[in-house]
Amino acid sequence: MRGEVVVSIDEAVLALDERSQLDFVLALRQRWADTVYPALREQYVRAAGGASGESLEEATRIVHTLPLYPWFSWMERAQQKILWRTAGDAALRREQKLRALFAEPPAEPTGELVLHPGLELPDWYTGVDIHLQPGGVWGDDLSAYVYELGARIVMLRDNDDYRFHRLFVETALPDTAERVVDIGCGFGKSTRPLVDRYPGAEVIGVDLSAPVLRLAHLEAERLGKKIRFLQRDGADTGLESGSMDLVTGTMVLHELPSDVIVRAIAEAARLLRPGGSLRFLEFWPTGEPFRDVTVYEHAERNNEPYFRDLFATDVLSACAEHGLVGARWVRFDERAKGLLPDGYEPRNEWHFPWTVLCAEKAG
Repeated sequence: MRGEVVVSIDEAVLALDERSQLDFVLALRQRWADTVYPALREQYVRAAGGASGESLEEATRIVHTLPLYPWFSWMERAQQKILWRTAGDAALRREQKLRALFAEPPAEPTGELVLHPGLELPDWYTGVDIHLQPGGVWGDDLSAYVYELGARIVMLRDNDDYRFHRLFVETALPDTAERVVDIGCGFGKSTRPLVDRYPGAEVIGVDLSAPVLRLAHLEAERLGKKIRFLQRDGADTGLESGSMDLVTGTMVLHELPSDVIVRAIAEAARLLRPGGSLRFLEFWPTGEPFRDVTVYEHAERNNEPYFRDLFATDVLSACAEHGLVGARWVRFDERAKGLLPDGYEPRNEWHFPWTVLCAEKAG
């Protein structure tokens, strides 16, 4: 257990072989990011002859010719597969105990969980094993525990206590809000910090997956955080128009097809009160061809087919079309600083191009 977060498959209860396997995945991912990636960049600079104005297409062609590229590509996909295999095996070994947790809901909950067993999940959602997680996060209750354990490794253990999500809440969101909705809330790692940021506010989490919502509710209750979790489509929440001071989401738009991205923005605009704020933590191209090639291809190696949809969607125009003003992308540093209005600072290792979509509802 780290910080105040009680996790369901904690490192403290993992067997030695399980911890060793996760440590191996972590070390592989770290060396991929801080050693192999810089070496690949050096090869690229030599091959490109020092040019910096090449197109994304030309940069892609050059990257694919580099001697180190097959290893860079293989290491990224392989560590992700090993991660899910290890996390999945850990969950299966504890299947009876974990399923029992879901079977025994809190006796006197402070929050609320509303599921819709008849909700028809869209094909774009069920048709892809997102992040390479077998079966996705929607098909079985155990998938929620697997996703929670794996999510910590993906962030190189920098997010064990969800510091990254707390940093987003503390630096990128408005100072006050009385009613907040978190779109694509998953197992609640992005929703729980909202309760601390806005004491006394009504906090709502929306997601398509019943398993992750059950886990989100369970952990929120353990921590005494009052949250209303709803199984709804983030692009069609059914919540009242003009009822929210803040609509937020973390890492959700890039997992939506282009038409659904636009509908999600329209829904956010509908939900916001005049003067209310939209804040989505996302990825956005950096404008550096070599860097962007590795981002695009990360999406493909990680089974995230809608990255390109997000990058190809005129998100700022969609915001303006639906009554949101001041729409802009602001860079974000996940390590300590949060929002970076002046852009990214130099970093040698591979890292996600975190960016926050910011906009306000016209008054």
